[in-house]
Formats: sequence, structure tokens, C-alpha cells
Amino acid sequence: MVTVLALSAALAYGLADFLGGSVTRKSTAIRALTWCVPIGLAVVLVSALLSGGSPSPVPMTWGFVAGLSGGAGLIAFYRALARGPMSVVAPVSALAAAVLPVAVGIARGERLDASVLLGVLLCLVAIGLVSMEANGDGAAAGPRPDGWRRLVDSGPVMAGVSGTCFGVFFVLLKEAGDGSGLWPIVGARLGNLVIVAVALLFLAIRGGDTGPRVSGRTLIGLALLSGTLDAGANVLYFLAVHNGMLSLAAVLTSLYPAITVLLARVAYSERLRAVQRVGMAVAIAGVALVTVG
Repeated sequence: MVTVLALSAALAYGLADFLGGSVTRKSTAIRALTWCVPIGLAVVLVSALLSGGSPSPVPMTWGFVAGLSGGAGLIAFYRALARGPMSVVAPVSALAAAVLPVAVGIARGERLDASVLLGVLLCLVAIGLVSMEANGDGAAAGPRPDGWRRLVDSGPVMAGVSGTCFGVFFVLLKEAGDGSGLWPIVGARLGNLVIVAVALLFLAIRGGDTGPRVSGRTLIGLALLSGTLDAGANVLYFLAVHNGMLSLAAVLTSLYPAITVLLARVAYSERLRAVQRVGMAVAIAGVALVTVG
């Protein structure tokens, strides 16, 4: 069950990222998030009301903090893309997001069978391989800070920060427990909303440009669908992690870049690089081992 739920979450996350990326091609990430996050909150709120359970302060707090971490990770990820090539940013972020929950799970006594452990390791390798793009994509633009500020604000460091935030999100949703139904996910989406609101306020105070508005039925529809799928992925991951081990659920969910890459290949005729093809094969092998185990 955990395998099916986690892979379904990866599929939903991959679709959401692809659609969200399509919106940002015409607008900006922060503009897209102003549509995606509120609709996601509405979706999980309805789901929580229909699925039963009642909001409890402690699980909701865990979820809210998880949402803050996830929202911060998303902003850091886009910051990383502005400072470094995708070939470095995507693998570092995805691997950090997967490795942290695995480390936490093992530290807490989770033990995987030999075949499942090998499958998890293969999935970790696959995450990095399928995320790799050609050098130079997402190259930095504009003035760069000097000294230690330049190092901290570099692509690899910000990618590590974003991945760590995503990993913390995965871990904290496990801590939220499942005794309150889906209400911890509602808390998480509220955390996302707070982060987006703070980012918009910060840009407004500094006089920053938020970019062109998301307009037109098609673009708005894509943004709303992206937010809906992202919320659904949150729910699927939450169910997966509470039906199995944290280490297994997080790694399988983190395979979502493979979905985004495949969709880009179909929709935009983007060619898969040799390393990405290898990553797809490794991912299939890893999932097969996890499923058999």
C-alpha cells in the first residue's frame, strides 16, 4: 500500500510541477503560487471535512510548521535556479529532500529488507540522474554578491537549502500523526499560504517586480489544476507515510522529477539526455525491487 500511495504522490507532484512550470513560462513563480496555494488549501479543506477526523492543535501545528518549511523550500528552489545551472540545482535539491527522511527513519530504528534497501538506494541514484539538465540552463543573471554572501547565495547552496526544507516537510508530516484525519495537511497548506503572503509583502516593501499577471482561461486553469494536484500529492504522501516507513515513502515520492521530465519530453519535444534515460531505467529497477521486497 505504501508503495502505491507514494508512487501516486510522485505522479501527482510531477504533474503539478509540470503544469506550474508551464504557467511560469508566461508569468513568474510567485504569481503562479498566488493561484496554486489558495486552491490547494480549498481542496484539502474539503477533503478533511469529508474524510472525518477533527482538527487538533498539536497535529495542526506539526502540519503548519511542515507547510512553512515546504513553502520556504519552494522559494529557495527558485532562488537556486536563478543562481546556478539546473544540472546542479535539481539533483542537489531532490537528493537532499530524499536523503534527510531516510537518515531520520534509520536513526529511529527503521530497518529495510536487503532488496528494499537496494531499491531505495537505486531510487536515490535515479532521482539525481533524471533531474539533470544541460549545463547553462537557469544561469544566473544580474549582480552577484561578494565574499561569503556570494557562497551562501550560490546555486548549489540554495539548492541544498531547498532540498533540506522539502525533507523537513516530509519528516514533520510523519510527526503530525494520523489520528486527526487530513487536518494536518490543512495546517500545512496554511503554512504555504503564510510563506507566499510574506514573500509578496517583502517584494512589495522592497518595490520588487512580481512579473506579469496570470491571465486568460487557459493559464488560470493550468495554475488551478497545478495547485489541486499538488494538494492531492500532499494527501497521498501523508497517507503513504502513515501506512509505512518514512524512509520508503519519502524516497518513492521524491521520484517526481521523472514524471516532469517525461511530460516535458511529450509536450515540448524536449530530448531526454543519455543520463536521464539511464536514470529512468534505474528508477524502474529500484521501484521493482521495492515492490517485490
